[in-house]
Amino acid sequence: MTETRETPVQAAGCVLWRRSPADGELEVCLVHRPKYDDWSHPKGKLKRAEDPLAGALREVAEETGYRAAPGAPLPTVRYLANGRPKQVRYWAAEATEGMFTPNDEVDRILWLHPAAARARLTQPRDRTLVDALLTALHLA
Repeated sequence: MTETRETPVQAAGCVLWRRSPADGELEVCLVHRPKYDDWSHPKGKLKRAEDPLAGALREVAEETGYRAAPGAPLPTVRYLANGRPKQVRYWAAEATEGMFTPNDEVDRILWLHPAAARARLTQPRDRTLVDALLTALHLA
């Protein structure tokens, strides 16, 4: 398939979650990208012929340092990025092990309770994914 400006950029990511070590409450991981000075869910472009779920888990590992156990699929988000359509497939994913190390792409992460995560997210379209996670985990 030949790509054009109208061909959607394919990307994938996860709404990464864990139980707080402090109080056992649900926490959502957000990443800060200095290039855009924004807070978002870990995500990124798929490599050629890469399985979307494999790409989502790869991006989580690259951006957060955490391995993740994938869960339910979440809504696909579609928007324009630099004048080109972009499609991002998401999954709920529980952080299993790892540790964050700042890198060129992501300089900070935060683990926040869902309401705080929703408020911190830069793009309104990302906030609905927090609600979808709560529904998928039967917490909404």
